[in-house]
Amino acid sequence: MSFESLNLIEPIKLALAAEGYTTPTPIQQQAIPIVLEGKDLLGVAQTGTGKTAAFSIPIIQKLYQNRDINRKGRRKIKALIVTPTRELAIQIGESIAAYGANTDLRHTVIFGGVKQGRQTDELHNGVDILVATPGRLLDLITQGFITLNAIEIFVLDEADRMLDMGFVHDVKRLITLLPKQRQSLFFSATMPDEIVKLASTILHNPSSVSVTPVSSTADTINQFLYYVDKKDKNALLLEILKEPKIETALVFTRTKHGADKVVKVLLAKGIKAEAIHGNKAQNARQRALTNFKSKETRVLVATDIAARGIDVDDLAYVINFEIPNIPETYVHRIGRTGRAGANGTALSFCEDEELTYLKDIQRLIGKKIPVIQEHPYAIQPNYSVGPPVVQKPQGRGGARPSNSSQKPNANARTAPKPNNAGNTPQGGGKPKKKWYGNGGRKA
Repeated sequence: MSFESLNLIEPIKLALAAEGYTTPTPIQQQAIPIVLEGKDLLGVAQTGTGKTAAFSIPIIQKLYQNRDINRKGRRKIKALIVTPTRELAIQIGESIAAYGANTDLRHTVIFGGVKQGRQTDELHNGVDILVATPGRLLDLITQGFITLNAIEIFVLDEADRMLDMGFVHDVKRLITLLPKQRQSLFFSATMPDEIVKLASTILHNPSSVSVTPVSSTADTINQFLYYVDKKDKNALLLEILKEPKIETALVFTRTKHGADKVVKVLLAKGIKAEAIHGNKAQNARQRALTNFKSKETRVLVATDIAARGIDVDDLAYVINFEIPNIPETYVHRIGRTGRAGANGTALSFCEDEELTYLKDIQRLIGKKIPVIQEHPYAIQPNYSVGPPVVQKPQGRGGARPSNSSQKPNANARTAPKPNNAGNTPQGGGKPKKKWYGNGGRKA
């Protein structure tokens, strides 16, 4: 199927062609016709499936086709898109600007963490589409800068992250301010009970679209596992980053403190790295993301909530410095690479205390992750060790790297050499130069 078959108007088809898009993704194929028909939509789709275009394109088309060419006075907001983070809001705004480039529709993006003057100026000039984060949106409604009485289409994006970040009450308050007669689009990567209940209060007889179940990982992602002591994780990361083929890498930690510690270690070794997490100011987070996209920053270290919204087309490497304690999070993390048919590599560092998490992940994705059994810090996994105690302040980001020679600990539990080709990308035996995870395949 091509975009030509979706009955899109010429201005949008020209914009898509200018962006180099010819074939819609599965969620775009299913969702665009539903939205164009005016139906409510429940979309279950994770990041990287093309869902932003799945709602942006038909919204632009509907508003453009129904515009009042004789309108006078300030434009009223006809479409409202609410998303949990500034980064996501900005990216959605960029998409609307691209797809709507050949129309006369106006849009703006509002979010907290910055002065509101420029945002209120744009609102005063009038917009057709508003992209917003919940807190700033409610603030400006309270101050009288925004009225929602003309809303025709409402989009709630990343609903499960709204729940994670504590925005559900804000969303419920917002719903009471919307016109009852409207079209609503609801997107979430997962559907826990509270999100199911929230969707039922927003949607009316919705059509459902589910793409890329959360338990699946793309075939284009090469996944590899390293068993390593907690204290050697930093040294292993530094060793892997010696490979020049790894131009950029997105590294995940479970905590903000852990992210900062990893960045400190990398900077000490001359590797340009930045962290992105909830304790960082909005401007700092956006600057770090911009630097990473331009490859000025080689390594971006992120926590899971902060990383939602990171969308880098050519990202080839994701590294799980710490194994996530929620299996679905693993799928979300590695889904940052291997997009749009490109190959990607996901490397995971697993210490003994994380083996329980690993077991849950492999059960979810339905397969064993291949193990790199020969590397400088290899250990045999000890399944008698339980998961980490949450209250402990130490051990979330790994220790500092060992001495400059970075020799493995002589007392470490050495993993046995691989005895079959199925356990190592190198096909058994002593690994060659490429032990860092791509197994000689294109990444």
